[in-house]
Amino acid sequence: MRYVIYIIALLAGASLSLEGAIYGELGKVIGELESSFYNFAGGSIIMGLLWIFFGRGKLSYTREAPKWTLVGGLLGLIYLTSIVISVPFVGVGITMVAIVIGQMVMSMFIEHFGWLGSQKIAVNKEKVFALISMVIALILIY
Repeated sequence: MRYVIYIIALLAGASLSLEGAIYGELGKVIGELESSFYNFAGGSIIMGLLWIFFGRGKLSYTREAPKWTLVGGLLGLIYLTSIVISVPFVGVGITMVAIVIGQMVMSMFIEHFGWLGSQKIAVNKEKVFALISMVIALILIY
């Protein structure tokens, strides 16, 4: 089962690169913010249909959730709009490598300190070396 999850994560990463390239091009034609809006509008419609037919949770419980857990939409907006703006200037590859580096840095902080309900996993020299290697890869790709 663990390998299936890894494959799903790899497919998600591949889809993000495709999404970045597609919306970067769309942004050139209709504008960056408009491209991001189109993504969220289309995604909301599709997700709404999936929710109607397959949803099993309790969306009405959203008011009971801790307020800080509701910032995901804002973070998604920042993420996608940054991609739409970056891809035409530096390309899909550099954009995605920079995103992965940012993800690794933040995930190391989150896990090291156990933030946001995460399991505490200490930063070690192997993780620091991996991060430095990724930064070197970004420089070499650039």
